Amino acid sequence: MGHRLSRIYTRTGDDGSTGLGDGSRTGKDSARVSAYGTVDEANACIGLVLAAPSVPEDIRALLTTVQHQLFDLGGELCIPGHAAIQAADVQALERHLDHHNDALPPLKDFILPAGGEASARCHVARTVVRRAERETVALSRLEPVRAEAIGYLNRLSDLLFVLSRVLARAEGQGEVLWNHQRRHG
Repeated sequence: MGHRLSRIYTRTGDDGSTGLGDGSRTGKDSARVSAYGTVDEANACIGLVLAAPSVPEDIRALLTTVQHQLFDLGGELCIPGHAAIQAADVQALERHLDHHNDALPPLKDFILPAGGEASARCHVARTVVRRAERETVALSRLEPVRAEAIGYLNRLSDLLFVLSRVLARAEGQGEVLWNHQRRHG
């Protein structure tokens, strides 16, 4: 392990800049900092999903792996030119997506972000991952970003949607369907 933080504050960011992993400095409001900051926020949201006691062990193990990969992805975005997420990571998410989705009934209606504590937390994580994806795409319009980083976030948000459905069932809550005719009755 390289450098360890012995002090949490450095005062170097008081001017509105922050250090990147390659030693360069950039504005705290830069597209790069927004992208990796939102990846960090998504990771914290997944931590909230894991804090729910009703999460089954297989999903708990999967989301713990995802947390490590999100930390890697944050590093990739923090160090220009660095590669951490690989095509195999994206493919693994696809396999988990297929596995968990196969057991679910097909969707015929939109569902609301509800369905129990773990499910609702998973929906929050999904929306934050979508924002991380949008911010990473915005960064890619300004600076090089590897396709694997964007693909990973895209598949992860899809996986979190599917897991929210699985968790709603595991919690015995079921899914809350959007009632598009509620105003016409």
